[in-house]
Amino acid sequence: MECFFFDLFIVHLRHKIFIKMNLHEYQGKSILNSFGVATQRGIVVDKAEDAVAAAKKLTEETGTGWYVVKAQIHAGGRGKGQVEETGSNGVVLAKGIDHVEEKVKGILGGHLVTAQTNGKGKKVNKVLIAEDVYYPGASQPSEFYMSVLLDREKGRNIIMYSTEGGMDIEHVAETTPHLIFKEEIDPRVGLQAFQSRKIAFNLGLSGEAFKQMTKFVTALYAAYEGCDASMFEINPVLKTSDDKIIAVDAKVTLDDNALFRHKDYAEMRDKTEEDPMDVEASEAGLNYVKLDGNVACMVNGAGLAMATMDIIKLSGGNPANFLDVGGTADAERVQKAFGLILKDPNVKAILINIFGGIVRCDRVAQGVVDAYKAMGNIPVPIIVRLQGTNAEEAKKLIDESGLNVHSAVLLQEAADKVKEVLA
Repeated sequence: MECFFFDLFIVHLRHKIFIKMNLHEYQGKSILNSFGVATQRGIVVDKAEDAVAAAKKLTEETGTGWYVVKAQIHAGGRGKGQVEETGSNGVVLAKGIDHVEEKVKGILGGHLVTAQTNGKGKKVNKVLIAEDVYYPGASQPSEFYMSVLLDREKGRNIIMYSTEGGMDIEHVAETTPHLIFKEEIDPRVGLQAFQSRKIAFNLGLSGEAFKQMTKFVTALYAAYEGCDASMFEINPVLKTSDDKIIAVDAKVTLDDNALFRHKDYAEMRDKTEEDPMDVEASEAGLNYVKLDGNVACMVNGAGLAMATMDIIKLSGGNPANFLDVGGTADAERVQKAFGLILKDPNVKAILINIFGGIVRCDRVAQGVVDAYKAMGNIPVPIIVRLQGTNAEEAKKLIDESGLNVHSAVLLQEAADKVKEVLA
């Protein structure tokens, strides 16, 4: 008998990713700055006509006359990516204030395609005009990679770092794994001073650069813990020609579950960067993950969802989604769930599998009937399996509704009906 456990693991993983909040580079840097982490300074703009004024202000603060213009999207590989409309890269150098507006126009408003976006790319609504920290005419600086994240197997935070900054860390791991180091943090004592020194030593630093790196690592870890982050990734961390250590880039992911402690961070969410269906589901209080199958499921509870997806697979279908409506499966909630499901053109049937513990089955059944009537017509067959409190009354409601809805009592019966409607 075919098993779906591997697919369920992928669903679980994607669901975990879904409850994380990504930030733009400029937002991540603002958080780092608040914890004392030195970063490449910059000003964000959303209009090309504001570019020159921003560059002038930046020059007053930094004294530099060259600038780096960076697209602000939730995707990596911006420097190698291309703006579909203009052919510009997502990160470009402006050698003087007279070139800033031209460079901004080549990026802003276009669709940047990178290795981490789909073929359509992501629309660039903002750009960061940053100082050029590579100091024209100065000696070659050093670039490092550094990230802070949770090792789920060990239940400990780790600092992962490498001398090979500015490159894809996946490529480094594949070709030169000996150049990647990991420092494990004991949660009982936190990051210790000797660990920060060890990191600086492994990166080959000495003198003032060594001291600055230990301070950088300490502040970076404090920021990671202080803002309840899921991941910090700085690529590159730069040692300048005068031995300063700064974060040139910043990818920051926050844990949604901790945002109640950080109201100011919650306001940083950019919904235009997220999948519209994910945003709609989140606003409706639904746990939803789109998959690539043909049978949609609607359940109450993650465990039941996994069992339902197994049943769909064993019946010859493929799950089209993970959708947990929670314990309040009333008509309004069911209607919103139907709306999400029916936006997927691949859906050929819907399996509703509800266990009536806290919620009564007859209430769910009435919600299904009311939602069906309110939507006018649902073009695919619906199989409803309700077990628990008032299950018999619920079945009667479904059977007497006169709608294209099939009731089932046992899981096997539900599976057989799925197979039947797909035939």
